[in-house]
Amino acid sequence: MSFWNSDTDPDHEPHRVMIVRGTLVDEGRSGRKTPYKIYYPVAHVLKDLPLVLWSHGLGGSCDGAAFLGRFIASHGYVVMHIQHQGTDSSLWEGKPGHPWDVIRAAHISEDDIGARFGDVPFVLDSLPALCEQHPEIAEHINMKRIGMSGHSLGAITTQIMAGQMTGRKGALYSLHEPRLKACIAYSMASVFDDEDSPEVLYGPITPPIFYMTGTEDDSPITGADYTYRLPVFENAGGADQHLLVLEGGDHMVFAGSRGKLAAHPKRKIHEAIIKISSLAFWDAYLKEDQLAKDWLTEKGIEKWRSADVHYQYKR
Repeated sequence: MSFWNSDTDPDHEPHRVMIVRGTLVDEGRSGRKTPYKIYYPVAHVLKDLPLVLWSHGLGGSCDGAAFLGRFIASHGYVVMHIQHQGTDSSLWEGKPGHPWDVIRAAHISEDDIGARFGDVPFVLDSLPALCEQHPEIAEHINMKRIGMSGHSLGAITTQIMAGQMTGRKGALYSLHEPRLKACIAYSMASVFDDEDSPEVLYGPITPPIFYMTGTEDDSPITGADYTYRLPVFENAGGADQHLLVLEGGDHMVFAGSRGKLAAHPKRKIHEAIIKISSLAFWDAYLKEDQLAKDWLTEKGIEKWRSADVHYQYKR
């Protein structure tokens, strides 16, 4: 199978990748801390590279989805994984019982969720100072080409930044972040209830988004099957909305770990599909590579792995 670029292969990372860790402190929010982990390619010839943010799911950390962050960075991106205090691995670390059981029993307040949402514009605002601190990264980044991605609760965070309305019936509001040019929502989630219209909630989503889920991607909190995730894609108002459903794909495959789930025989295949389809999307919308967009929209994914994926595209 040929891809849009001769240097593209799920098992090939063309550039060596380095990692920088640190913590941003928001004095305007009582010293709230946002740890980060940045993947960047080691090649001085690589300039003007897009930046991709990653937001972890409930109980996760900036160490999640390393397989994906490293792969994308190796193809000429700076990838920044951020960690959200209050909805991160601190929910379960050092506590008795299995992490998933501890997370399910945890009380997550609206303040915790709101603070998580606030982390994204804070991180974006902090980028110039961060680049001064890390010139080895600054030489690569193009601040005008920024994308965002996230898994599960991180996908909801991404959706909110992309324009999805938040709040309650009669008091909805937008936290749309216009600096984001494109987004990927892994295990996206619909959040409307009987009082909310999906058209009202998701219609304001404007940037290109790639939604990914799997036929076994049940909610680890409620147990709802993967179809509850689809209304986000179906009702998003922006152009260039993509949907990928992995046949047999479960919730944790996008996080790069199994959590409480048993080993999956298709894990390697699914991770390869996630890597290639994500790269095609970022190349198409952050690097404006028409060949990548053509490969994606002309169902190159299905032609490559027809038995393992179902793909849809809304222009």
